[in-house]
Amino acid sequence: MAAARVEAVLAAAEEREAEKRRSITVEKELELEYDLGNLLALDRNPPAAAALRGAGSRREALLRALARDNTQLLVSRLWELPAERAGGAGGPLVAQLPEPKFPLPREKPPPRPRPPTRWEQFARLKGIRRKRKASLVWDEQAKEWRRRWGYRRAGGDPSRAWLAEVPAGADPEEDQFARLRREKRERVARNELNRLRNLARAHRARSAAPAAPLHPTGHQDRDELRRVARVARVSTASLGRFQPRLPKEPAEPPARGAGKKRRFQPLLGDLAGERSRQLELLRDMGSKRPVLDITRAVNKQLRQEEAEAAAANKGKKQGKRGKRGRRQQRPGRSGKRSGARRQGQGQRQKPAGGAAAGARRKKA
Repeated sequence: MAAARVEAVLAAAEEREAEKRRSITVEKELELEYDLGNLLALDRNPPAAAALRGAGSRREALLRALARDNTQLLVSRLWELPAERAGGAGGPLVAQLPEPKFPLPREKPPPRPRPPTRWEQFARLKGIRRKRKASLVWDEQAKEWRRRWGYRRAGGDPSRAWLAEVPAGADPEEDQFARLRREKRERVARNELNRLRNLARAHRARSAAPAAPLHPTGHQDRDELRRVARVARVSTASLGRFQPRLPKEPAEPPARGAGKKRRFQPLLGDLAGERSRQLELLRDMGSKRPVLDITRAVNKQLRQEEAEAAAANKGKKQGKRGKRGRRQQRPGRSGKRSGARRQGQGQRQKPAGGAAAGARRKKA
């Protein structure tokens, strides 16, 4: 018995060694379909149905052997591709994969195209094409190549020049250097305002609910400009937390109706907190006391009824005011009555006038 057991153990060890040193050649009735760009191999050979219906260990062994053979075929095909050493002669061997054949679905939807700015819309309407200019130009004063725009550009900054030309028709007593600096500040402010408008327009185009229209013609009031600046600030990924504020801009508290960033509990690590939350949930489900705050609900209902009663009283008062106004706006009847009264008074006064005239004639 002991000898038989030793022989069985040795046979099992030999089988394991043979499995490890298995040949790299795998034979299949139907050749596999490869997509080396995606590292994909499709095996159309039907597996043994009897083995798949068998016990769990036998089925797992069959599936493991099938996966091993298909992986070996895929790796053999990869070694047939052209390869090169990355980073020199001592670098790793890298294979050049071909273009993938099967298009794989995206994990996330494709990004939406950026809404065009006002200038891009105008250029597309007028057929204006963008002409690329070289970033470096020759500066005649410095005798060197300099940038076309920005710091130390060609020609220098006119506001920093030591000599400023007085334009024709200007006040000779005016400080031209101060004028140049003022114009530069106005240009910078105008560009910043245009940038905020573009951001607000893009935010309004992406939002589902239609926002209030913004007038891009320079007729904005203070509230509208403040709203545009707020929308542009929260358009960043950090919701405006790290966005620098404009000069003389007050620190505004977060809007009451603005959304809050969701915070999720960690999946691992906080076992005590998760245990306490689950126990509290089970305690609430098993308790006979209601979770609803009855006092708060009753107060809310009372406030709602008071608001409805106040709205109804306000509507009644407006109806009474309307009736008074309609009574006052009836000039036809009042005019007829006043005219009739005047006619009656005239008819009553006419005999008195006639009697006085007759008495005068008799005296004469």
